[in-house]
Amino acid sequence: MIIQLENKITASQVEKINDAIKAVNYKAAEVKTQFANYLVCIGKNDFDIRSIGVLEGVKDVHRVSESYKLVSRKWKVNYSVVDLGDGVIIDNNDLTIMAGPCSIENETQVQKIVAHLKQNNIRIMRGGVFKPRSSPYAFRGLGIEGLKMFSSICRENGIKIITEVMQVSQISEMHDYVDVFQVGARNSQNFNLLDALGEVDKPVLIKRGMSGTIDELLQSAEYIFSNGNEKLMLCERGIRTFENAYRNTFDVNAIQVLKDKTHLPVIADPSHGIGIRDYVSKIALASTVAGADGVIYEVHEVPEEAASDGQQTLNFEESKELVRKLRMLEEVRI
Repeated sequence: MIIQLENKITASQVEKINDAIKAVNYKAAEVKTQFANYLVCIGKNDFDIRSIGVLEGVKDVHRVSESYKLVSRKWKVNYSVVDLGDGVIIDNNDLTIMAGPCSIENETQVQKIVAHLKQNNIRIMRGGVFKPRSSPYAFRGLGIEGLKMFSSICRENGIKIITEVMQVSQISEMHDYVDVFQVGARNSQNFNLLDALGEVDKPVLIKRGMSGTIDELLQSAEYIFSNGNEKLMLCERGIRTFENAYRNTFDVNAIQVLKDKTHLPVIADPSHGIGIRDYVSKIALASTVAGADGVIYEVHEVPEEAASDGQQTLNFEESKELVRKLRMLEEVRI
């Protein structure tokens, strides 16, 4: 059960609500976010929730059976909106396109990609400065100084940035330079990191774990929401299966399942989803038809020279053509 409290609720009203919750043998956990105050109540007894709803200080009450409650669509029928400022909004009404390199490499690279994004009216650039790599000898990013350079160029050009945070200690030093924190697949169940991001008033995009179920992804989002941050997006980026003809198996089914289960925006990552450059655009289009709220993909002027993930990265011409098709498809999708 989720109880949404009135913003100007008094201490005595809270006490009476808690007494009513205890009377039906439920336990309540208080959750305060940027937008509202909630009581998440756990219990097994069946009772008429209207007895709670009529209490002073209660704005709304909903019965939610899933273990992930705050991110469930059972209590919030309308889809959530994530506002990045300056007119950049991620919601259920428009398709948001995010693009950029796997790794931020140097100033010239960032300037060229920013120019490409502006030419194609893309307002969000992705790019890693802290890179989790399978090999310890691979390029692992430019770190905080690279982020500062990346941020400076993008902000001069009206571009928002999304980049991966790998550990709790990085959050504070990255905070002023990012618009969206990305939680990568390897960290989707790093609960200490999720808890810490819940205490930050900054949007977070959570990628599905390599072997993660949909429910596990939703539980990860619940960690962040329950710690106070409602500005959340989910990302389907493919899962690891027995198939070895491509990097990952992009779960197009997950797009609609997530749209049914949660009110949070759902973003598709076709680059990691299949890992083969020739197929990325097709998977991006398929995810759009399936109902994704946004697409995030990798682009580089010369993918063959990229420091990482060049095999799944589009060049500028391929990217331009994909954007054209995505916007055409957006106009006709139901």
